[in-house]
Amino acid sequence: MEFRRLGRSGLSISEISFGNWLTHASQVEEETAHACVRAALDAGITTFDTADVYAGTKAEEVLGRALEGHRRESVEIFTKVYGVTGPGPNDRGLGRKHIIESAHGSLRRLKTDYVDLYQAHRFDRTVPLEETFLAFADLVRQGKVLYIGVSEWTADQITRGAALARELNVPLISNQPQYSMLWRVIEDQVVPASEREGLSQIVWSPIAQGVLTGKYLPGSQPPSGSRATDDQGAKMISHFLRDEVLTAVQDLRPLAEEAGLSLAQLAIAWVLQNPNVASAIIGASRPEQVTENAAAAGKKLDADLLASIDKVLEGVVERDPRLTVTP
Repeated sequence: MEFRRLGRSGLSISEISFGNWLTHASQVEEETAHACVRAALDAGITTFDTADVYAGTKAEEVLGRALEGHRRESVEIFTKVYGVTGPGPNDRGLGRKHIIESAHGSLRRLKTDYVDLYQAHRFDRTVPLEETFLAFADLVRQGKVLYIGVSEWTADQITRGAALARELNVPLISNQPQYSMLWRVIEDQVVPASEREGLSQIVWSPIAQGVLTGKYLPGSQPPSGSRATDDQGAKMISHFLRDEVLTAVQDLRPLAEEAGLSLAQLAIAWVLQNPNVASAIIGASRPEQVTENAAAAGKKLDADLLASIDKVLEGVVERDPRLTVTP
């Protein structure tokens, strides 16, 4: 495993992070979830990403139990706040009440006194940005949060947030967007803004919800038990399940084989070639998936290979910055 600094901070994180969206307390049993976490630790992964809304707060509980007994200083635990966590009108968004209460709930579920990175899961247009960042600043000064990040914020939102963070002396160091060979919407605006403001990307879905593993074939039904057959996962993957996309992915297979990589490893290594990407988040329903995907760390793709990938995927790559996920 190799490590990169997150933004302009002193925090080093593993190039591959382990995330538990759609898996822990949802698609896989707890014993398997614990086995995946152990496989991640065995592979040298030290960075674990979750969110309070994953599996209705239960994913945080599973991760907390899975890491229990492991030396706290040896791992980086990331979580997020924004989504609905209860029935009340204040059980959502980036208002002060929800941020503070959600942080305390996350700490309790994760069985820790602090989180290394606390992320605004989306931008909240209904709350003054000053209120949001003042709540974050208080959590930082209380020692409950070490660093602040955002997720799926636009370039303008990142710029505004960074200015306020500087004013309040809040260490805003990261953005967590979707990013893959097929989904490059951050490259035109978000990455330049992040570089300017001192943020790195921690990217999710580097294998495009599993499409870049090559298991989805053009003209065929999705494999049973795959992300495409899960109610929530199917919504995220549907725009990739076009025959022209699936055909292009199959055409990447010879390039991966020539590089000595699986298709999934090629996809993960590809996002890590972007110098603004600090880590790629992988998920897994089996320990062997963790082991395979973690092997993408440290792989260097030469310019000819990168050009060949672009040629194969020409016409199916999404680049429109307006598609950044934001309410």
